[in-house]
Amino acid sequence: MGISVGKHVDAQGRIYLPYLKNWNHPKSVIVGLIKEMITKFQEELPLYSVSSSDEARQVDLLAYIAKITEGVSDINSKNWTKEKTVNKITVVGGGELGIACTLAITAKGLADRLVLLDLSEGTKGGSMDLDIFSLPHVEISKDLSASAHSKVVIFTVNSLGSSESYLNVLQSNVDMFRALVPALGHYSQNGVLLVASQPVEIMTYATWKLSGFPANQVIGTGCNLDSQRLQYIITNVLKAQSSSKDVWVIGEQGEDKVPTWGGQEEGMSHSSQAQLSNRAMELLRVKGQRSWSVGLSVADLVDSIVNNKKKVHSVSVLAKGYCDIHSEVFLSLPCILGATGVSEVIRNTMKEDTVAEKLQSSASTIHGLQQQLKL
Repeated sequence: MGISVGKHVDAQGRIYLPYLKNWNHPKSVIVGLIKEMITKFQEELPLYSVSSSDEARQVDLLAYIAKITEGVSDINSKNWTKEKTVNKITVVGGGELGIACTLAITAKGLADRLVLLDLSEGTKGGSMDLDIFSLPHVEISKDLSASAHSKVVIFTVNSLGSSESYLNVLQSNVDMFRALVPALGHYSQNGVLLVASQPVEIMTYATWKLSGFPANQVIGTGCNLDSQRLQYIITNVLKAQSSSKDVWVIGEQGEDKVPTWGGQEEGMSHSSQAQLSNRAMELLRVKGQRSWSVGLSVADLVDSIVNNKKKVHSVSVLAKGYCDIHSEVFLSLPCILGATGVSEVIRNTMKEDTVAEKLQSSASTIHGLQQQLKL
């Protein structure tokens, strides 16, 4: 088939796609370029395309290129398959939290390859020391495409507000996510997006909207750390004779979070459960959320996801449809986590009226803020 001048090819046979003049992916990433070309060629075929009688050849060509971009072509197929099956984790952000997550995940041996995307300028980020004292299986990069095929992408970045209003700081965070989430989602379409940026409920909502991912693949760290601490306090500090595995902190992270039990403990009344959880919450409130402790919590969630543990965690998920919540907001609810993210929300923890009222109040406040943001 000869090449003729058309809207996609010039007289010298060079490919020209006007849609790509503002293309923001690194141009050295050939796979990304081919994917973009496939999309555009399928939307609007070039003028030099084969005749209608040869459409089968055209479809075969596009299918072959698609296979190459998915890493399953006949060329080096073994190497591509190996690359795609490793436990690859990406941490977005080279600040204290990003470094803490990197260290915790590495210490637990959860990643065959960990990519730390440090997007800060010069030596502002904390990744320089990691670069000096290199860790095994950790790669530091500024190229978003380095995250490709990650099983989990962890967002730790936050806009540093000074004298700005709270709403302006939120909008700055959303603007930053707008530049990151679509591209990172594109590179790891089967991965789970885990948000640790604050405020976690709103930033998880923004990530969900900007990525276009199914809700089960987008979660926030939420109240996982508080829940694990609460269970520990009940068992090891208060020395309670009941199981603490079915008690969680749920709702909005911060002052409006609420403890709840998964069911009635045998030999333990409802009032006894309430007294026990209230005493534990008093001890919990004096605990801060330092970067290293949040990093350990993030590693705990990553462990459940990459190893498909089907373990229950209290994380920020889409709460619409629970406790008469009708708006699209994210709140911490007990969920079963596995390789595809959230597989189930544990519903029997939200039966109490006081718990439902607290969740509804948080949902209303969060929804009001979200309505003022420009996504």
